[in-house]
Amino acid sequence: MTTAKTLLQLAGADLTPPRLADAALVLIDIQNEYLAGPLALPDARPAIARAARLLAKARAANAPIIHIAHRGKAGSLFDRSAERGAIVAELMPHAGEPVIEKELPNSFAGTDLKARLAATDRKNIVLAGFMTHMCVSSTARAALDLGFRTTIDAESCATRDLPDGRGGKLDARTIHEVALAELSDRFAIIARGDVLT
Repeated sequence: MTTAKTLLQLAGADLTPPRLADAALVLIDIQNEYLAGPLALPDARPAIARAARLLAKARAANAPIIHIAHRGKAGSLFDRSAERGAIVAELMPHAGEPVIEKELPNSFAGTDLKARLAATDRKNIVLAGFMTHMCVSSTARAALDLGFRTTIDAESCATRDLPDGRGGKLDARTIHEVALAELSDRFAIIARGDVLT
């Protein structure tokens, strides 16, 4: 039996994660909406703690940092004027760290994220956030088309249970791991453990 390989491995791509000093960190939708209510993620708290450590490392490395926040309608999911739509306290942006609001899963769609990243003069981006299968995945896929080399910090991401289409459900950790496996095939380097420095 042969060992499974990604398309990137088969192509001989360099899968070494970048140094944070040579990358831009993009934190996606790490908002209070995911801590309670219908979108509560079972692994939100550990992912937030991990993302906070990653953010501290990026700040220490003087890496450009961009926060993404999903913006929903007033009184609904991701209402940015309410507590539910706020970025979690542990990841509150510092002065000079832009917050880009988006309305679609792909963080580049309808935003100036591409221009802001281009202004950093970095082709390496590191993604972290919520949800792995949705906005993180959509952003990583779009980033490839735009010429960025993407790394995803696996432990700084999380997602939720999803219906399986047969009356049951697929658990959040399975969804998370499958999304990362899909992205690793062609779209991103998946960083696990403390490899990002």
